[in-house]
Amino acid sequence: MALLNVHFDGTSINKQSGMWVIMPPGKGPFPVLYLLHGLSDDHTIWLRRTSLERYVEDLNLIVVMPDGHRSFYINDPRPGGLAYEDHITKDVVGFCDRVFPTVPRREARAVAGLSMGGYGAIMLALKNPGLFGAAASHSGAVGFFHKTGHSRPDFKPLADALGARYDCHRLASQLKRDKTHKLPALRFDCGVDDFLLEDNRRFRTHLVKSGIPHEYVEHPGSHNWAYWDTHIQETLPFVMRHLKGSGKTRP
Repeated sequence: MALLNVHFDGTSINKQSGMWVIMPPGKGPFPVLYLLHGLSDDHTIWLRRTSLERYVEDLNLIVVMPDGHRSFYINDPRPGGLAYEDHITKDVVGFCDRVFPTVPRREARAVAGLSMGGYGAIMLALKNPGLFGAAASHSGAVGFFHKTGHSRPDFKPLADALGARYDCHRLASQLKRDKTHKLPALRFDCGVDDFLLEDNRRFRTHLVKSGIPHEYVEHPGSHNWAYWDTHIQETLPFVMRHLKGSGKTRP
């Protein structure tokens, strides 16, 4: 297993960017998990605060941890705003498919994350169903941009500028009606003491009413690294079940 610190040109955001990549041994090709960070963190945080390397050491899976800044992984249309949706879906995925031995198909790509990154994972998969075959969220801000979701005053101008374009509720309903794309496999969880619990419950209710298959679990815990370090270990087997390629567990 190799750990790569990658710096590359983020064309969509017009700046240099970085990502950490865990690469399994062997020639591949391998499926890929894109793992997103939260609002207060950066692309180094999953490696610094969890035992992620140890959890994936027996998996034939590339894990890519890109930097999403404080963007919510959306294309910000305001003056000076940056296109982080395009950055992830074009710059990061494109770079990885060019440089690493990936399986370059939706069936071999998953996206997951925590908090802001949990929202980003679900949103990106629903908005780009031809790119990701599975998505998972831990303590995700899945109500962001939704009228009943948890909101912060400092993000109101962004929400006003975007309207409902990045609302996970709306994106899920649209994709359910769209017969030209497959729904991604969805899994999300939240701690019962997390301030985002009601957002996750409302999103789960919406998916149930819409007839959209998903896995949803509530666990003891709050919005912290003890919770995420524990439950990323449940996301990994979910990802391996749903991704196609040579991503088998090594003996």
